[in-house]
Amino acid sequence: MENALPQQNYKIFIDGSAGTTGLRIADRLAARPEFTLLQIPEADRKNLEARAAAINNADLAFLCLPDAAAKEIIPLLRPDVRVLDTSTAHRTAFQTDPTWVYGLPELHGQRAAIRAASRVAVPGCYATGFITLVAPLVACGLLGAAQPLSCYGLSGYSGAGKSGIAQYTAPGRDAALQSPRPYGLNLTHKHLPEMQAVCGLAEPPVFCPVVDDYYAGMEVTVPLHPAQLGHTAEELAAALAEYYQGEGMVTVHPLNTAPGFLPANTLAGKDTLEIYPTASPDGKRMLLISLFDNLGKGSSGAAVQCMNLMLGLPEGTGLV
Repeated sequence: MENALPQQNYKIFIDGSAGTTGLRIADRLAARPEFTLLQIPEADRKNLEARAAAINNADLAFLCLPDAAAKEIIPLLRPDVRVLDTSTAHRTAFQTDPTWVYGLPELHGQRAAIRAASRVAVPGCYATGFITLVAPLVACGLLGAAQPLSCYGLSGYSGAGKSGIAQYTAPGRDAALQSPRPYGLNLTHKHLPEMQAVCGLAEPPVFCPVVDDYYAGMEVTVPLHPAQLGHTAEELAAALAEYYQGEGMVTVHPLNTAPGFLPANTLAGKDTLEIYPTASPDGKRMLLISLFDNLGKGSSGAAVQCMNLMLGLPEGTGLV
C-alpha cells in the first residue's frame, strides 16, 4: 500500500461527528484546505448502510462512535479505505488481527506501522499517559513484565463527553461536582486492556482515575521503587529521555525538575505530552508523571497526528 494518496485533496468522513471528539476533529480539518469533509443527511446519521457508503467513498474515515457501533460497521468497509477508530473497540485488536495498528507513533516501530496501515486504533487518554511512561521501560528491559504497578490519573470533565460536560456546566449543579471524584473503583476501567497489552504486562495496573472540576487537561502518575527494579532513579529517567530523543510531540524533563505544583491543565489546548520523572532525596521512591490535554494528545490531536502519517502528510500539520 502506498504511504500517500496521489491526489492533493482528500475526502474525509467523520462517523459520529456530533460527539466531543468528532466535533473537535471536524473543527481541526475544516481549517485545512487539503481536505473535503463528506456529509450525509441528518436522517441517515444512524443508518448503517448510509454511513458505510460514505466511508467507502472516502479516502479516510474517523469512527467517533460507541464501541458496538464501531464494531458493527467495520465488516461493511472496503479493506483499503483508511479508518481511524477513536473508540475502545479495536485498541487491543492488534493482538489477533494484524490489520489493526495501535496509534501511538512515539512507540518505537509504530510510526512506520501507522504509515502503512489501513486500520488504526487511536489510544485512550489515560492509556496514553500510562503507556508513554511504562512501555519504554519494559522495552528497554528496565521494568519486568511481571512487575506489579499502580497508577492514578486526573482529568478535566471534558473527558466525560457531552453528558458529563452538561452535568458540570448546568446551573444549580450538585455540590459534589466541585470536588475531585475518583471513579472506576471496581478496578475495571475500559482503558486497562490496552494499558496491559501495549506495555506487554503480565497483569493490568491498579488504576484509579479521578475527574475534577476543570474543563481540560490530564495528569497520569506511576509510582515506582527503583531498587525493586534493580536500577536507580537516574537510570530510569535517562532511559525515558533517550527513548523519546528527537520526538516533536513528547518532551522528557530532567529528573527532579518538576515545579512544586504541577497543574493538570498546564497543557490544555496543546497536542504535546510532557514527562516529569521525580525522586525522593534518597532515590528510593520515584514518580513518573505524564502531562497532556485529554482532548489533544489524549484524543483528537492524536487522531489527527495518525491521520497525517496515514496520508503521507507532515506529521505535525494542524497540531499545536
